[in-house]
Amino acid sequence: MKFSVWAPFAETVELITEDGGAGRRSSMRREADGHWHAELDAARARGGYRYALDGKGPFPDPRSRWQPDGVHGASHVIEAGDTPPGAGAGFRPKPMREAVIYELHVGTFTPAGTYAAAGEKIDYLADLGVTHVELMPLATFPGRHGWGYDGVDLYAPLPAYGTPADLVRFVDRCHERGLAVLLDVVYNHLGPDGNYLGRYGPYFTDRVKTPWGEAINYDDALSDEVRRFVIDNACTWLRDYGFDGLRLDAVHAIFSFEATHILEELASAVRGLGKELNRSFVLIAESDLNDPRLVRPVSRGGYGLDAHWCDDFHHAIHRYFTGESAGYYADYHGLRDIATALRDGYVYQGQYSEFRRRRHGRPPTGLGTDQLVVCAQNHDQVGNRARGERLSMLLDVPRLKAIAALTLLSPFVPLLFQGEEWGAGTPFLYFTDHQDPNLGRAVTEGRTREFAGFRWAGEVPDPQAVETFERSKLDWSEATRSPHAELIDWYRRLIALRAARAPGRSRAKPKVKFNEKQRWLRFEHAELVSLFNFGDEPRRVALPSGSWEPVLASDTDLIANGAGGAPIPGPGVVIYRGQASGNQPE
Repeated sequence: MKFSVWAPFAETVELITEDGGAGRRSSMRREADGHWHAELDAARARGGYRYALDGKGPFPDPRSRWQPDGVHGASHVIEAGDTPPGAGAGFRPKPMREAVIYELHVGTFTPAGTYAAAGEKIDYLADLGVTHVELMPLATFPGRHGWGYDGVDLYAPLPAYGTPADLVRFVDRCHERGLAVLLDVVYNHLGPDGNYLGRYGPYFTDRVKTPWGEAINYDDALSDEVRRFVIDNACTWLRDYGFDGLRLDAVHAIFSFEATHILEELASAVRGLGKELNRSFVLIAESDLNDPRLVRPVSRGGYGLDAHWCDDFHHAIHRYFTGESAGYYADYHGLRDIATALRDGYVYQGQYSEFRRRRHGRPPTGLGTDQLVVCAQNHDQVGNRARGERLSMLLDVPRLKAIAALTLLSPFVPLLFQGEEWGAGTPFLYFTDHQDPNLGRAVTEGRTREFAGFRWAGEVPDPQAVETFERSKLDWSEATRSPHAELIDWYRRLIALRAARAPGRSRAKPKVKFNEKQRWLRFEHAELVSLFNFGDEPRRVALPSGSWEPVLASDTDLIANGAGGAPIPGPGVVIYRGQASGNQPE
């Protein structure tokens, strides 16, 4: 069996195998490019292995595929068959224009918090109408639970959720039910505890900073191998585990100043892998820049990614319905911004932002509606609140239904966050399990300071407390009770209505009219017209001229009574299917 590691500055590198605790050492030979190699009988590595550099260490393998004893433990070789070659072969995911994404955190999605337990819910997600499941990060991080954004072993799935074979089985189960699977990956920083990459080589740079830790070296000396490390990692998840795409965390904190940006190089490599395997992969960036270059083709000066998250949609909706105006919510003002978000995705297209105190964004010229992912809730927007409140804890059911209709009937790719569809009563809090007591204490104290200026009722939950993690687990018994079951039915009907839209017309730019004072909005897209009354009193909202038939309403009595021209109870929504006068079918 061949072992290889990149350590360009080391004078000596030794491969240390556990061998039942004996710790046998084997010298490795150096190549001119800074890689060290050794060949060893696979049986000797079954107990785990590590590397010693210039007599220091031993340290886990930077490309370790399995860390069953945690971030400081020995690396393990994955046995043949655990991640079979060709995972995902033959599966064809729905295209992004038909996608409905469901974001979940494996550890809190079910009481057991494992891949196997999550797999038991796949039938539920398929019946809901979801097309893509998006997993929050899986790369091994310190402790037993956390969000995953402080991972340090980027190639090794977290042992707390199950084995690599369990992960493959979860992905296969999704594919069997027609669901694509996306993975959230973090390529802008690594966590601090168990981060041994800097021991091996120049993986980081101090020329730039991120809010979460050292920036990764994508463009300084010896950065070619760092880029290869990250690109190989992306391809490993897609090729060996069968994932159908990646969500790239916070790309605005990826600093790459070479002529070929790392995101462009990554996109090119993933496209090449797709051709090799005859599969279709998607790359979705998380970005708050409102920059269409992320998804423009390289031929037009872009990076060639497939889509990116669009925060403006969420911010405009959250500000309007909750009235919250702290932080970036101060930049959003009423129905006008919701209407802009429904039409363009971007609200900020180069105008001045009071929150940023500078101009922000640029026009989304040339963007397709399937290149923007929008949501009313996600892990960040819920979990980065001091008390982890979902919208279901802030708003009543009629307003939750209206927000669901805005999100799921928008022209963009909708994303739902676990439990949103039934108005879950459990919070999603920020939780950690740092084994370093100093780091754990710093996180706890920092979280308290972060929210000191807000008038929150009660104390900020301690991220390090096990109770904080346990409180964040979904309570699936809610889903069968009122009003939760009613909400699930509403989401299911909206998703079905979205799926039934004419494919060609669903990509057309929508028409939006609104009245700020009377608090109504009319949204016309494809063959559907949605009439929203966001006020508390009944309100008539005129249909465009044409032939229309009511198909869905937040108040079922409206459908039973025909709904044509009847006042819409507030808050409420009525959805019609038909054709406006003068429009010709495409």
